[in-house]
Amino acid sequence: MGGILDFYCSRCQRMYPPDPTRVRCDCGGVLDLRSAPALDPARIRRDDFTLWRYRHALPIPPDVPPVTLGEGMTPLVEARWGDLPVFLKCEFLNPTGSFKDRGTTVLVTALAAAGVGHVVEDSSGNAGCSLAAYAARAGIRARIYVPAHASPVKQAQIAAYGAEWVAVPGPRSQAARAVLEAAASGAVYASHVYHPLIPAGMKTAAYEIWEQLGGHLPDAVVLPVGHGSLLLGLAQGFAELGERMPRFFGIQAAACAPLAAAWEAGAADPPPVPEGETVAEGVRIAAPVRGRAILAAVRQSGGTIIALSDEETLAARQRLAHQGFFVEPTSALAVAALNRLRPRLGGTVVVVLTGSGFKSLR
Repeated sequence: MGGILDFYCSRCQRMYPPDPTRVRCDCGGVLDLRSAPALDPARIRRDDFTLWRYRHALPIPPDVPPVTLGEGMTPLVEARWGDLPVFLKCEFLNPTGSFKDRGTTVLVTALAAAGVGHVVEDSSGNAGCSLAAYAARAGIRARIYVPAHASPVKQAQIAAYGAEWVAVPGPRSQAARAVLEAAASGAVYASHVYHPLIPAGMKTAAYEIWEQLGGHLPDAVVLPVGHGSLLLGLAQGFAELGERMPRFFGIQAAACAPLAAAWEAGAADPPPVPEGETVAEGVRIAAPVRGRAILAAVRQSGGTIIALSDEETLAARQRLAHQGFFVEPTSALAVAALNRLRPRLGGTVVVVLTGSGFKSLR
């Protein structure tokens, strides 16, 4: 597809022509974009109040109409956590209630332009909701494999968009296996985990934060981390702005924390961990496929990765709600971590609230 850059494998360095239906290398490695376009502040479309205001920095041909629901330009709200001043980036106010819409709008735009009519995906909820909505917008049929333990609210949201959803018993990894089997049979896998176009959409959050802070970067960014697409996208976006990198603080749930375990061990790759139950279902990821890249990005930024208990998460969620911000437990991980990170935080601190509280029954 003209306008999308070549893909290359981070494991074996093999190059592939730009094909939005390809999500992985034949060796099983993850793919990235080669020489991805970067932000030119002079080319921001000031009259567009979606993330497509940064269209020149996205790997989509200029003549392709975006599949959009008005995503992006979410509020950056000043708040306090005790005596700590913070900015809350309200990603839960995206069209389907989570940050996933940033990657989905770019991916579905490319798939629709390529004439794809049917896609499959696996998701604990938010990515599935997002794909179901944007596929509906584009007239693409979608089938979503969802862990049976996922929030029934998210399952209902997926169904409401007209997508077929398949509840898969067992841990989150079983849904991933199910969708890989479907993809092996020829289905187009619109993966929010593997697809190299997803980070291209995620990086627009960095551009927005920079704009909303008056052309400055924050000193620290605190966010929940599972597969890490948002963290990696933010790192790419901030790097394009040509200034110093903010320190990243990635937060995991203690019941399933491979990145935190690797961080404690000083390892380059996340170790195998059990997929324990947690209220923060969005980060219940035992084997993040871009784990090495996530750990490297956090190390290079001077940040850290920690894990929190469900008790800390739920207490922080309630405390945040009493300030007027209603988020799901996965989002509350980020604010819960402020209690522990306080000695390491200073300057301008941005906390990313990733998903809406309307998505969870807890």
